[in-house]
Amino acid sequence: MSDMSDFLEAELLDHIFNVAYPKPATYIALFTVMPNEVGTGGTEVSGGAYARVQVNINGGVSPTWDLAVSEGGGGFEVDNANEIAFVQATASWGTVVGMGIYDALTAGNLLILKTLASNKTVDIDDTFKFPIGDLSIIFR
Repeated sequence: MSDMSDFLEAELLDHIFNVAYPKPATYIALFTVMPNEVGTGGTEVSGGAYARVQVNINGGVSPTWDLAVSEGGGGFEVDNANEIAFVQATASWGTVVGMGIYDALTAGNLLILKTLASNKTVDIDDTFKFPIGDLSIIFR
């Protein structure tokens, strides 16, 4: 199973066969309810100082991800090469069940979606983090 959204699957096919798809800036979002592959039906964390975290710069080289390697199941994966940390919560964010990568700081197109291996409750003064190597994005 791929972690790609329907939007990204279509853009990559168009990039290969039709028109170039420029490298987007990417931002990680956290969800208390996961969206579907179209990007609807989910609930993104809000309030309590929450904001998406930018993980690369459009057109630049991102130090946030390792290069793709075989994941052993017929696909390839990239892992976060650096810790990815959100701001400290100033109010409860609820129970985080997954993450998504968007091409904008707010709204935008969902590119990647992934359910967490275990849910994480984020209370006031907590800082949600993905330690190095903890976030694997897989394409099969």
